[in-house]
Amino acid sequence: MNKLKPKKLEKGDTIAIIALSGVVKSKECIERAKKRFEDDGYNVVLSKNIFSKNRYLAGSDEEKVQELHKFFADDSIKAILCARGGYGAIRLLDKIDFDLIKNNPKIFAGYSDVTALNSMFLTRSDLISFYAPVVQSDFGLEDFSKFTVNSFFDIVSNSSDLEITPCNRRKKIYLNGSAEGILWGGNLATIVSLCGLDFIPKEKFIFFAEDLGEDVYKIDKMMTQLLNIPDFTKNLQGIVLGDFLDISSKKDFDDLFFEIGKKINKPIIKGFKITHSKEKITVPYGAKAKISTEDCVLKIEKYLK
Repeated sequence: MNKLKPKKLEKGDTIAIIALSGVVKSKECIERAKKRFEDDGYNVVLSKNIFSKNRYLAGSDEEKVQELHKFFADDSIKAILCARGGYGAIRLLDKIDFDLIKNNPKIFAGYSDVTALNSMFLTRSDLISFYAPVVQSDFGLEDFSKFTVNSFFDIVSNSSDLEITPCNRRKKIYLNGSAEGILWGGNLATIVSLCGLDFIPKEKFIFFAEDLGEDVYKIDKMMTQLLNIPDFTKNLQGIVLGDFLDISSKKDFDDLFFEIGKKINKPIIKGFKITHSKEKITVPYGAKAKISTEDCVLKIEKYLK
C-alpha cells in the first residue's frame, strides 16, 4: 500500500514544537531551540501545554491530543517536532483522530517514547513520519551535536532517494542476506508496549530497533515476545540494529542476535547511529527500503513530496 509522503521542509516554513510525553524540565532548551530555528529562517510555534505538568506528564492527555489535532489541522504548520520522550505517548492512542492525521499529512518527528505515535500513525494513517531527535535533549542543547541537527534537516528537506551507512567501528553482521520492505520499529521497549493493539504492518518490513538501559535478558524477552506474534514473523524481512546502550554484556547481546539470525534466517546488521546517544541519524519511518550485507547500505526510496 502506498504511504502518505509529507511535503519537504523549506526555509520560511513553520515548525511546531509539542509536548506529548514527559514533563519538559528545561524551558531554556526549548527557548534556545526556538531561537536557533528562527535564526535559520523558520517560524516556530509552541504547544499550549509545552511547560504543563501533570505528575510526570506534560499536561493531561486531553490537552496533548487537542494540541496535536490543532497542529495537524493547521495548514500553515509544515512540521511537528516533539519536545521530548520519556513516557506518556501511549496514553494518547485511544484518543487520536487518525483520519485527521491521514487527511493532513505533514512531517512529524520524535524518537524513544514517541515510537508509539510513529508506529500508529503508520498503521492507522499510512503516514511516513521520522524517527528523529527531540527538542529538549537534542536541538535545544547548548553544546548540541551538529551531526544530529544536520542529519535531521538534510533528511526532512530531501526530495530524492537516501542512503544511510553504518558506523564502521560499530558494524556487525549477525546473518548475511538482503531484505526489502518498509522501515518499521524504533525503541524496542516502546514497540513491545503496543502489544494488544493492531500495531504491526500488514506488509513486508525491515525492523529497526534501539534501546537504553535494558539488560540483555530483557532484550531477549522483548524480541521473543515479538517473534511469537505470527504477523511479525510473517512480514519480517530483516533487522537493522542501532545502539543498545548500557547493556550488561556485549557478548551476551551478540550471542542473542546470532541466535535470532539462525532462527529467522533473515539478515541482521548492527551499527547504525539510531540511538539515544547525542550523535544520531534521522530515519524516515515507514519509507520503502532495501539493505544487503554485501555493502550494508540502507537504501531508502523517496519519502517526501
